[in-house]
Amino acid sequence: MTTVKAGGMTVEAKMEALREELRHHEYLYYVLDQPEWTDAQYDARMNELKALEAEHPELVAADSPTQRVGGKPKEGFVKVAHSKPMLSLDNAYNEEELRAWAERVQGGLAASEKPGFVCELKLDGLSLALTYEAGVKGTAVLKSGVTRGDGTVGEDVTSNVRTIRSVPLHVSAKRLKDAGLPQQFEVRGEVVLPQAAFRKMNEEREAQGLAPAVNPRNAAAGTLRTLEPNIVAQRRLELFAYFLLSAGGEGEPATGEFLLETQSAGLEALRRAGFLVNPNSRVVSSIDEVLSFIAEAEAKRDGLPYEIDGVVIKVDSTAQQRRLGFTGKAPRWAIAYKFPARAAVTMLEEVLFQVGRTGKVTPVAALAPVFVGGTTVTRATLHNADEIERLGLKIGDFVSVERGGDVIPKITEVVEDAAHPRGEREIVFPEVCPRCGEALVREPGEVDLRCVNVSCPARLEEELRHFASRGVMNIEGMGESMVAQLLGHTLAEVGTASLEASTDESEIEAEAPTKTALVHSIADVYDSTKVNRDTLLTLERIGEKTADALLAQIEASKKQPLNRVLLGLGIRHVGERTAQALADEFGSIDALIGATEEELTKVNDIGPKVAATVREFFTNERNLALVERLRGYGLTFTSKKRERGTKLEGMTFVLTGTLPTLTRDEAKEKIEAAGGKVSGSVSKKTSYVVAGEEAGSKLEKAQQLGVAVLDEAGLLAML
Repeated sequence: MTTVKAGGMTVEAKMEALREELRHHEYLYYVLDQPEWTDAQYDARMNELKALEAEHPELVAADSPTQRVGGKPKEGFVKVAHSKPMLSLDNAYNEEELRAWAERVQGGLAASEKPGFVCELKLDGLSLALTYEAGVKGTAVLKSGVTRGDGTVGEDVTSNVRTIRSVPLHVSAKRLKDAGLPQQFEVRGEVVLPQAAFRKMNEEREAQGLAPAVNPRNAAAGTLRTLEPNIVAQRRLELFAYFLLSAGGEGEPATGEFLLETQSAGLEALRRAGFLVNPNSRVVSSIDEVLSFIAEAEAKRDGLPYEIDGVVIKVDSTAQQRRLGFTGKAPRWAIAYKFPARAAVTMLEEVLFQVGRTGKVTPVAALAPVFVGGTTVTRATLHNADEIERLGLKIGDFVSVERGGDVIPKITEVVEDAAHPRGEREIVFPEVCPRCGEALVREPGEVDLRCVNVSCPARLEEELRHFASRGVMNIEGMGESMVAQLLGHTLAEVGTASLEASTDESEIEAEAPTKTALVHSIADVYDSTKVNRDTLLTLERIGEKTADALLAQIEASKKQPLNRVLLGLGIRHVGERTAQALADEFGSIDALIGATEEELTKVNDIGPKVAATVREFFTNERNLALVERLRGYGLTFTSKKRERGTKLEGMTFVLTGTLPTLTRDEAKEKIEAAGGKVSGSVSKKTSYVVAGEEAGSKLEKAQQLGVAVLDEAGLLAML
């Protein structure tokens, strides 16, 4: 029998009334920024609801405001396919490129159709897809939150998304009716870390002796993938919704199609449904009006509470969007206008030299601190000696610094005038490795200096980070600070490493270790006499749960397939695709070790340069000893060898457009299994172009060059 409260209200009704009241005031505070309650009033109601739910746990609802912070995922984040790919956008950098895009849009429509456009701010965050399903009494409740990932498959981060206060856990029946929405739908939006929250986070990191985060976008991405939802809740992320899609009916698959007839109607429906929608948007009818919006957005950029790096322009009509379609990687009906990179002038105080995991030595500019685009910059990459010569740099010069893409700082020119005299000290490249003292070498035909000492501590640090990373052995928890401590650094020393100078291969290293290192090679990670519960507990801020979780991840990584292990070995020029091709072709590491350069070059996408570096790696005694140690620890060194036919041997294919039944990867796999090769570009050497719907410029080039064109049926017939 249901307990009755004073006034005749049941406990269940009282709890639901409190939930609705709290949801309303969360909406006022986090979405409209118009709070009516003080924090004390909100906390009092929240505590009242928590007390009732504690007394009656059987009445706790999953979409209750008390349930935003739940347990962390048991085994990291699960991969989930998107209902429709979350594609990137093509970019325009000036008026000419923007007008050219508008002409292409008009060319894709009938002459009588005049497209309207919606202008929105290009928020500098990360994309997220939210799915809502039918709840009780005509409501909708949050089902899942998935990151963009590679655009086709993302990670389920629902437990963390629930902590974002601007994401409704529950949409009432009244709001759904006002917005004209079904109970099941999908929302796509951008997660951002507001500037105030970013500054607060960095103050806390510096107080803990940790390096500050580089920028709000990276911090938001890292936060959303944190395995502790309570930490995510403290960071105060926000989500701005910008797309409204169909999630299918009950028991039906999601279609990923737009729900309403226009993008602007979708934005208004999202507002009515209670989502946070950026107020800076406008419907316009011409590119001149688009340019006016862009000028206004750039003028107000510095005063916004979050970072933007441009404006997104979309064709408003969803019917016109469908007719315009997509290229292989982006919609034809939308474009991102990127603001010019922000720049400032400062002095080049010194040039440091950092060593990456392949031994590449990269010069890095040490700059007098300067504020550029929301971040204090003290480091910038100089790439190599050729770049220094091109710029004509000397130490003491004043230089113009830009944040390329508003993220990675770079020097664009030397500034020379009466107020900025030239420096006098030449930049001298080292002859020995700055970390291990080994003589540096420059291989024939290359501009880069390299440290060839495989035991160099700088190389080892980067090798460990690479080896443990998500796309390689996926050892959760072995991030920057953990790797540094395994190598004997303190967290205070980790904090001295600059996050401003990011290159393809490494960050600036901290000073030499002051504690005994636990590991001296990637194989030591699996050595239980070196990395175990007791040794991990001696590290800073490592408790029993963290130690146990890391050891479980290390053990689980032994099951990673051969291609991941090959990628983790850090062989020069061997990336994800090449590692997969080698595993498919040879089927075991022993077969690969015994392969000749001639045999290696027969593998698709492997030329003489890659074949030589693979051969060189497996003739080095230290590398072979490393392989044997990893074998002894139980890593996967065999793979199912891909059987190849000869029907398409010697033929090169290019895939374009959407095929009726095959995905691009499936078609590629079938071609390669029959002995053919798949290329990304059309040339006179191309044998066939396989074209599907919405084939783009590759089909046009094939027709210009007289290359034969097949549809899917023609390809299958050849097979």
